[in-house]
Amino acid sequence: MKNIKEELKKRILVLDGAMGTMLQRHKFTEADFRGDRFKDFEHPLQGNNDLLSLTQPEAIAEVHAKYFEAGADIVETNTFSGTTIGMADYHLEDVVYELNYESAKIAKKVADEFTIKEPEKPRFVAGSIGPTNRTASMSPDVNDPGFRAITFDELRIAYKEQVEALVDGGVDILLVETVFDTLNAKAALFAIEEVKDERNIDVPIMVSGTITDASGRTLSGQTAEAFLVSISHIPLLSVGFNCALGADQLLPYVKRLSEQSSFYVSAHPNAGLPNHFGEYDQTAEEMQELVRTYLDENVVNIIGGCCGTTPEHIKLIADLAKEYEPRKVVVGC
Repeated sequence: MKNIKEELKKRILVLDGAMGTMLQRHKFTEADFRGDRFKDFEHPLQGNNDLLSLTQPEAIAEVHAKYFEAGADIVETNTFSGTTIGMADYHLEDVVYELNYESAKIAKKVADEFTIKEPEKPRFVAGSIGPTNRTASMSPDVNDPGFRAITFDELRIAYKEQVEALVDGGVDILLVETVFDTLNAKAALFAIEEVKDERNIDVPIMVSGTITDASGRTLSGQTAEAFLVSISHIPLLSVGFNCALGADQLLPYVKRLSEQSSFYVSAHPNAGLPNHFGEYDQTAEEMQELVRTYLDENVVNIIGGCCGTTPEHIKLIADLAKEYEPRKVVVGC
């Protein structure tokens, strides 16, 4: 298996696009989400995309294959909400390990098939670790600012189960993504370091935050620089931003990371901003031109897409990335 660090020295790597956008095309019904296994489950399951790794695995594999065919070097596992915290909404805490393990196995099988066909372009799998629907830094109750809906230890324990399953399933990288509260991310990173120490393994870690609005801050109030400083104690493969903004709005914050980070830098923006119906109208051609600025200014090592992006978007981004040299990493900058 080729080392992703060696590949990053040679070229800009391309991350996949949105899983949810692709799954929506199937228009899966409640029965589809349930499959045979959960057909008598007493709670509604429609909308639980992570569960589709167990009930519609062929559809998940197909999405991964389409992104690899489009030119992606890295695909993310279908595990964005794959913790006991996220699955509690569906009363499926008991299947969290299996869900992550099977998601990793599905992605890894497809990645290996593409690597065998094109050994000069090895494919990698990133275990997607989302932020959960809780925040450790802020109170959800405006009348009780000291209240917390979740503790650091509760997050750490939940993330550890997810990490163990993703590693057992064969992921190449762990991606702590869409970080809106860095304390949540720190719990995930702590859990990852625990698993690495206990198993004596070294899994590359990517961290990707999200800037929530024009203030240029995360939801918990950090600037790009503060976000970088607060996670830089961990030996990361890359740091970056994704989601919330389109490529043009996200660029200034990615540039700030690029100027100050000694890690590789990633970006996977949305296909613009959603319209009044929550849909993304930015075409692949429009997004390609916006991403060109990232490459002209040499601020990224890994580029891909988030909400609203499809294999069509990723193909044009991948075609563009071939024309450029990767950002040089200066250790100690």
